[in-house]
Amino acid sequence: MKILKKITVGLLLVFVALQFYRPQKNISNGNHAKVFVQETNPSTEVLNILRTACYDCHSNNTEYPWYNQVAPISFWLSDHIKDGKKHLNFSDWENYTKQKKDHKLEEIIEEVQEGGMPLKEYTWTHKEANLSEQQTKQVIEWATKTRLLYQLGKQPN
Repeated sequence: MKILKKITVGLLLVFVALQFYRPQKNISNGNHAKVFVQETNPSTEVLNILRTACYDCHSNNTEYPWYNQVAPISFWLSDHIKDGKKHLNFSDWENYTKQKKDHKLEEIIEEVQEGGMPLKEYTWTHKEANLSEQQTKQVIEWATKTRLLYQLGKQPN
């Protein structure tokens, strides 16, 4: 029993100490996805879907929930965001080549069709990010149309 008490106190001290170390937040000022929106021209509905279900992990601006203030959750969220931005960052769209943009749109289509995005872990706490069948269809149609325009060497209107 004495050893269990020491382990518990030790873990509690580690937990408290972790609260003083926080990962850097993913926050940027201004219209961080302006180029993406201008080039891909999503409808208002699709843009709202992207903002609600995608931007937190796939842009340079995350709206953090209250529980991000608690370590180790803050570190877990930070890792998810870094990983998401590594795969696709709407805020970095202007730095992608046309070929890469086309590929990213292809990945959006695949992930949304297969139900891989948004992540289940995200939708557990962000119910508004659960995509309906209609929303899924809208995103896929927009991404497919935009891909075709990139493939034709044109920018979407």
